[in-house]
Amino acid sequence: MRVVSVLTALLALAGCASTGAAPPAKLTARIFDSGFAQAHDSFNGISAASDGNIYYVLSSAKADIGARMFRYDPKTDTVRQLGDLTEACGEKGSKAIVQGKSHVSFAESGGKLYFATHLGYYDVVDGQEKAGAPPPGMKPYPGGHFLSYDMASGKFEDLGLAPRHEGIITFAMDTQRRRLYGITWPGGRFLRLDLATRNLRDLGPTSEEGEAGKGATFRTICRSLTVNPDDGSAYFTTSDGVIHRYVYARDAIETVAGESLKKDYFGRYNPSTGGSMAYNWRQTFWYAPEKAIYGVHGNSGYLFRFLPATPRVEVFERITSEPSKASGMFDQFNYGYLGFALGPGGTIYYLTGGPVYEGGRRESRGRENLHLITWDISARRYRDHGPIVFPDGRRPTYVNSIAVASDGSVYALARVADDAHARSDLMRIAGPK
Repeated sequence: MRVVSVLTALLALAGCASTGAAPPAKLTARIFDSGFAQAHDSFNGISAASDGNIYYVLSSAKADIGARMFRYDPKTDTVRQLGDLTEACGEKGSKAIVQGKSHVSFAESGGKLYFATHLGYYDVVDGQEKAGAPPPGMKPYPGGHFLSYDMASGKFEDLGLAPRHEGIITFAMDTQRRRLYGITWPGGRFLRLDLATRNLRDLGPTSEEGEAGKGATFRTICRSLTVNPDDGSAYFTTSDGVIHRYVYARDAIETVAGESLKKDYFGRYNPSTGGSMAYNWRQTFWYAPEKAIYGVHGNSGYLFRFLPATPRVEVFERITSEPSKASGMFDQFNYGYLGFALGPGGTIYYLTGGPVYEGGRRESRGRENLHLITWDISARRYRDHGPIVFPDGRRPTYVNSIAVASDGSVYALARVADDAHARSDLMRIAGPK
């Protein structure tokens, strides 16, 4: 037994697969300097657009410094700041808590990028994040906005304000029917905005009191909405494992009967406690060739496919890093990773963590061991391309975003400084071979 334990530890340390394959080579990530010294941890907030550019938002945790939107042009190798999100929402000079984040990826339609804003200034009360109380002389956070950005003219347009002073933490767009969807934080209310009429409707709470609840009324809010373009349905989950569907024809939400994400493989959770996404899916996308939603479960890192027409959830395999597989443990970041997207050639790209060992012992929190994983959908083939490092040997941390360019290059937002400010910025990894 001791020999087996030692061998397992060595495999995990080396980053080898349990098959005994050679450890994958390290991937070197290039760091960019966008010129925003206050940039804080960002979640989603990045996409590759049809014009070949990478658009991204760097967040702020300050009450009076708003998030900034940027564009990286690979052809000219230049970064340009496009605007302050607080100004884009028409709130410059309002003395209200600013728009500190965009917690969502962009949706593109008709030459414009559509997205939503969120707050970045929090208080921690009884171990739970709450919207930050206004500092002296400031007003409360006004609420998140639906926004668009015209890639040709460079102009922003404010499309609508979330009610009840809540941020918009989850977003999707039905590009065919011209509707925007969002879930608010902390209450977990479902919003839909019709672009033709500018009618914004609040369909109410999606699961108890969301992250505004406490005890029996607490539920972690789903961070991923996915639209079926064939019928306009929008799907999301709750931490109880229930799959919900917004029905376009009825402008209403219903529960998907006969299937759920409450799977033994994913683990066992109490949905009314914080610290994890419980049975929520973590990140998802629509895969048109199979008329399916592909997703990853946060804590366990299992890849699955949801077939709405059946309905049926099919669990494939853990797509965590090889060191995580070898350890047999969940990853350090209990919520799981958001850096999960469809790339060229029907390949899934996933940025996920791995265990870190110190003195032969696995650290429970702290340093990170970020790996790039790909999974070929047609061949159902997994590959760990290795750990990601910066040129000076440091590791990227707090990575919960991804954008995959047409050439396979991978972009993400990461902490790139170890000083007291822990600045976040854009990083690029050359496409895996």
